[in-house]
Amino acid sequence: MLLLSLMTLALAMTAIFLVMVRITIQRQVRGDLALDMRHSLQTFHNLQEQRQRLLLRESSLLSNQSSLKAIMTTSDPRTISDSGAEFWRLSGNDFFALMSPEGKLEAHYEQGSVLTTENVQAAMRESINSPGSTSLFTSDGRLFEISSRSFTFGSGEQMTGLGYVAIGYALDEKIAREVSEAAAAEVVFAVNGTIVAGTLPQALRHELASSRDKPLNEPVEGLEMRLGGVRYLASSIQLQAATPTGGAIQLVVLKSFSEEEQILARLNRLVTVLGILAALLGVAMAAFIARSVTRPLESLVVGTRALSRGDFTHKVREDGAEEVRELSRAFDRMRGLMQKAQQELLAAERMATIGQMASSISHDLRHYLSAIYANAEFLANSQIPAAEREELFADIKAGVQGMTEMLDSLLVFGRTGMSLQLHPESLVALIDRTAAAIRSHPDARGVDLRVQPVLPLKIEVDEKELRRALYNLLLNACQAVSRCEYPAWVALETSLRPQGLSITVRDSGPGVPSAIRASLFQPFVSEGKQSGVGLGLALCKRIAEAHGGRTFLEDSVSGNTAFTITLPRESILEEASHQAAERR
Repeated sequence: MLLLSLMTLALAMTAIFLVMVRITIQRQVRGDLALDMRHSLQTFHNLQEQRQRLLLRESSLLSNQSSLKAIMTTSDPRTISDSGAEFWRLSGNDFFALMSPEGKLEAHYEQGSVLTTENVQAAMRESINSPGSTSLFTSDGRLFEISSRSFTFGSGEQMTGLGYVAIGYALDEKIAREVSEAAAAEVVFAVNGTIVAGTLPQALRHELASSRDKPLNEPVEGLEMRLGGVRYLASSIQLQAATPTGGAIQLVVLKSFSEEEQILARLNRLVTVLGILAALLGVAMAAFIARSVTRPLESLVVGTRALSRGDFTHKVREDGAEEVRELSRAFDRMRGLMQKAQQELLAAERMATIGQMASSISHDLRHYLSAIYANAEFLANSQIPAAEREELFADIKAGVQGMTEMLDSLLVFGRTGMSLQLHPESLVALIDRTAAAIRSHPDARGVDLRVQPVLPLKIEVDEKELRRALYNLLLNACQAVSRCEYPAWVALETSLRPQGLSITVRDSGPGVPSAIRASLFQPFVSEGKQSGVGLGLALCKRIAEAHGGRTFLEDSVSGNTAFTITLPRESILEEASHQAAERR
């Protein structure tokens, strides 16, 4: 047992260490990834600020070019379109556009596929309303950041607007790679939930777009998700809210856990090897301890178990370390003393029980014999009328009946084992016979005995013994209510509970005194009775337990005391009739 305990301890400590290391590293990895993602977003912001400053500077310079102003003064769309292309090539920007003073798009130029004129026109109108700043717009699946400036001629009140110039750069794969390389993370740009550029492979883009977590639609931070079987930590920010001409624009950064998980797997293997070595070392230590300590202790355990069974002849071997041998010798001495003490205790208990029983019996027998003797003397007087003779004879009969009940209780309780004669019995008939017997008892005079409707069941019990138990409960209740000031009533109830059949005797007496509740079902325990040896409840307990049930005090307050006998469900032979009665 000690060997198994040490092995379990070693394995448990190894497992706890592994879990602690894993949790610590996972937290560290998550923190590092979150920090890398913040760096990625900061890198994008820095690049964006640099490009915004450059765009604003270039658009300001272009708006002051006299040659470009001269072109705009022609108001000829063909001239503006042909001449504007040269300025676009010289600027080196991804996007270039010229507009009339009224905001009409005169010409636009862009790297890559040609943009739809209507989309560009709508974006330019929004851009010229925010001079001195940049704005984002999307068209034909492409994303641009632009800056626009107005052309003017003259100054003061003579200043005349000639049109507008707009330049910008594309937020494309190139920009995404710059941000991605800065923090070793995947980057995507999304417009209204649709990816327009990024470094994420095409297959993973579809998986990200269909994800329920929706990082493409709303800002998130530190979101764990799985793409292509790989765990990612995702964060996204909104670059621009939705506009009348375009959807919301999101930047999403995804950092893979793959490299960190490989490190964690290698560390787990190392810790596992160390744990196995620790377990083997623990086994070796346990084997050594077992040879010197455990085996002698096992001999002591065997001796203790034998002693607990009452076997005082088992002798413990003296081997092992000196301390263990001394413990074995002390155990043998204790065994001898316990054997002697047990013999003395049994003798004392036997004498005490006999004395207690003799004292109780002698008192009660004197009570019955005194009544019989006195009534017999009265019967000897021939002048007593016949009616009085019948009353005296009834008292003598009651005294003989009380002595018979007392002797029967002593005989039943004195049996070393209770042998039941189980037969199918009607519960209604059994309770009716018991109630009829108790009504004829002198202690039941003046008591309102209420038998509630009995469940129409057939039960397999020892009818004589169960009636004895119910009779004792009813008699105790009648004797209790005769000493109270309340209306004297005793009720008998039957019910089906989850544990089986319950028969409850309830009375209006003063309740069971708290001083005897703990020992209520022990023999020779009673209080406030003028007769009886205190075996009624003890017999009820033994009879119920012999049937597989129990007897207990269910409730005890002044005016309502209830004792219950339960029988297991196995003793109920016909329960269907009860269920049918309930349905009716």
